[in-house]
Amino acid sequence: MRRLVESTFVSLDGVVESPERWAMPFFGSENKNAALSYLDDFDAFLLGRVTYEKFAATWSQISGDPYFDRINGMRKFVASTTLAHTTWNATLIDGDVAKGVAALKQQPGKNIIKYGTSQLDQTLIGHRLIDEFQFSIFPTVVGSGRRLFQGIDASSLALKLTATKTFENGVVVLTYSVR
Repeated sequence: MRRLVESTFVSLDGVVESPERWAMPFFGSENKNAALSYLDDFDAFLLGRVTYEKFAATWSQISGDPYFDRINGMRKFVASTTLAHTTWNATLIDGDVAKGVAALKQQPGKNIIKYGTSQLDQTLIGHRLIDEFQFSIFPTVVGSGRRLFQGIDASSLALKLTATKTFENGVVVLTYSVR
């Protein structure tokens, strides 16, 4: 069975909103190379509508960069009740999102990755569909913005730390499996 892994950028004060505004100064070549290597375990993305629209508008326009070329070539599955169609190698998940994601996990293939923590997590956590969380903690204080798990009932999560990685620029990646 495929695993669903959520990978999220988090500031020291717990902000996850708009990481393109605060994380990019720390996302150097060491981080980018590690992220590219990490994608070897995945062949699909799961995205909520907001993240999909943001990424499709910007990342789909980037070519000639191994990291973005890899992302652009991967299949994407989008959970949305408002989108009518998709581009960027993406497919809408029709009907019940929990059932749709559970069905995706049963299909053959590599694991599925989801970037960012969003309202979609309420459904995914509630139905125990996320197998692993990877939190990249960035050494910056943002001050305001949506926090990790804000508005999401994550009280049912039981996590076990399975790996840590520290980068020279101070970013620390914490990997937790869901028990």
